[in-house]
Amino acid sequence: MNNKKDKNNWAIGGGVLAGLGIGFFFLTESALMFVGSIIFGLGIGLLITSILARKKD
Repeated sequence: MNNKKDKNNWAIGGGVLAGLGIGFFFLTESALMFVGSIIFGLGIGLLITSILARKKD
């Protein structure tokens, strides 16, 4: 099992947590900005995952 060396899930989770942390600053302004920042963090995590997968090949 190569799950110990695979850090792709860490990139996705880290992006979501970063979006969540940034979203708390926008929560007082709008709930949609909060949700948008979480989705943005997910997108950044997915981009990092695709870059890491490309470097392995």
